[in-house]
Amino acid sequence: MAYDNKLAIRVREYLKELHKFKVVEKKMFGGLAFIINGKMCINVGNKQLMCRFDPELTEKLSEKKGFLPMIMNNKEYKGYCYVDPAGYKSSKDFEFWIHLCLDYNDKAKSSKKRPKK
Repeated sequence: MAYDNKLAIRVREYLKELHKFKVVEKKMFGGLAFIINGKMCINVGNKQLMCRFDPELTEKLSEKKGFLPMIMNNKEYKGYCYVDPAGYKSSKDFEFWIHLCLDYNDKAKSSKKRPKK
């Protein structure tokens, strides 16, 4: 699956404005992940954002416009969601989702590194 290049540019430019983050971009989950401090923070897919956030906020966030639970292999992943364009169209909503991910990033655990083969 290809990612939305315009949305990726929007995320990239916004993160660049904040100056305080070292951002690494990596193709993951069929999209483009923005990795901050070695942890996947936000991902751009095909017209959707994939957000990583505090799992305790799931119920509250599920009421927000554009929210879709992240389900893979029939399993819902707490602390992750997809956001459809209706949920990030306005600058205010876009910034909400970006900052939600950034606020959790320091608390988030790094995924285990797989040994190189």
